[in-house]
Amino acid sequence: MRYRIGVLVGSLRKGSFSRSVAEAMAELFPEQFDVEFLEIEQLPYFNQDFEEEGATPQSYLDFRKKVAACDGFLFATPEYNRSYPAVLKNALDVASRPYGASQWNGKPAAIVGVSPGQMGGFGASQHLRQTLSFLNLDLVQQPEAYIGNVGALLDDGGRLVNEGTRAFLQTVVDALVAKIRG
Repeated sequence: MRYRIGVLVGSLRKGSFSRSVAEAMAELFPEQFDVEFLEIEQLPYFNQDFEEEGATPQSYLDFRKKVAACDGFLFATPEYNRSYPAVLKNALDVASRPYGASQWNGKPAAIVGVSPGQMGGFGASQHLRQTLSFLNLDLVQQPEAYIGNVGALLDDGGRLVNEGTRAFLQTVVDALVAKIRG
């Protein structure tokens, strides 16, 4: 059996630390798992007016289909002012609508917080956890993943070079895989 993992990265920055960590984690999934980065920068801000007949942007419809096709998710987020980025919240809102037709419902997910600072995105991860719980995603509870001082863990090309961190991230991937396989 094949499984599909959707990866959502909360940073749009070229050279994003969160994307670098997510890319490293994508390599850690077993062979039966297809990993796809679900790009979110093209989504217009959520507006309930878009739910009227014929008003839904094609980017919303396409994104919802991609989310629906996934068996689980990995969220990689930086921390902005003790929360996760608006672009990530927008993507969550887009695929949770229209009311009663959330594409997130009941699907397994893991969060990794990433920061150049000491706290490793703890605040963003906790805030994101609250939203994902409301959307009824089945969250990996342990291990919690906060990658602090991330700049010291990557080479100049943004590739993860710290083997201890890679081994830790493998435990997060393994917990998500176990949840998906049930």
